[in-house]
Amino acid sequence: MTIRVAINGFGRIGRSVLRAWAGAPSAWPEVEIVAINDIAPLDTCAYLFEYDSVFGPWRGSVASRGDALIVDGHVLRFSTERDPSRIDLSGIDVLMECTGRATDRSFAEAGLAAGAGRVLVSGPSPKADLTVVLGANDDRLASEHRIVSNASCTTNAIAPLVRLIDEEWGLDSALMTTVHCYTGSQPTVDTPMATPARSRAAALSMVPTTTSAEKLVDVVLPHLAGRVTGSAVRVPSASVSCVDLAVMTRDRPAVEAARAHLAQRAGPVIGWTDKPLVSSDLRARPESLIIAGPEIKRSKGGMLRVFGWYDNEWGFSCRMLDVATRMGRQMTEEGTT
Repeated sequence: MTIRVAINGFGRIGRSVLRAWAGAPSAWPEVEIVAINDIAPLDTCAYLFEYDSVFGPWRGSVASRGDALIVDGHVLRFSTERDPSRIDLSGIDVLMECTGRATDRSFAEAGLAAGAGRVLVSGPSPKADLTVVLGANDDRLASEHRIVSNASCTTNAIAPLVRLIDEEWGLDSALMTTVHCYTGSQPTVDTPMATPARSRAAALSMVPTTTSAEKLVDVVLPHLAGRVTGSAVRVPSASVSCVDLAVMTRDRPAVEAARAHLAQRAGPVIGWTDKPLVSSDLRARPESLIIAGPEIKRSKGGMLRVFGWYDNEWGFSCRMLDVATRMGRQMTEEGTT
């Protein structure tokens, strides 16, 4: 079975998806990325793919020829349409919508109108048929979900952990802080933005702000709605973020028991490390969250603290490929197009 994928928007996530897939094709053997659309010129996109300030130079071959981007022999059709409905998506099983513009349903539906069988949005999309997080609510994914949101990088990090804690010990309430690297939505110099703090230069200050994960956890895990409160601090780091979660649970495991259980449940979505790592050590890790075992603590009042790292670009891009695989399989298994 081959799942033909196109990428609309070749920014940080679009390029990371292609890097993850082309760098480890055996990880997603059913996926074949065949087309890219972006408003930037092909030569510029090829250059930004080959030379990446975070992940370093591409170790394979990159070339542009005619209307194609060629990566390690993979020929990807390239177009520069601003209107997604004008992209030729005939034969495409899943369109990865990575422009950040699919906040309303009409923009995502343009991908369906262009011929794609399904659309997977790389961010929050309130009007999507389903917001899915692998390891949290992916059991709800069904063939009738034609437009699917992959939530946010922080939601992918926190929701599987929250579900795991609730299933084992019962979650009463939680306070989450994500210490998040700066992103392209922040200015490099002080510039008027929607909120005063977000108007400040990203690489010069720690910036308290909000996180969409606070609301998205309620969407993904509705039985826990209202129990998880969250905030964010954007910090002067270009790569890798972390989650600091403090929870009150109905059962109160000892620190050693909590560590043992979380380590035992580690896998491809929630990882584990016993080492005293720093953020740069986690770059390009594929998990949605890597729990730091030595950082697990419990207060005298019974609050459990769990700390974990996540590469907010790379891990999220790997989940995009995982979910696209699931969507493509469902199309094949249930005979839908």
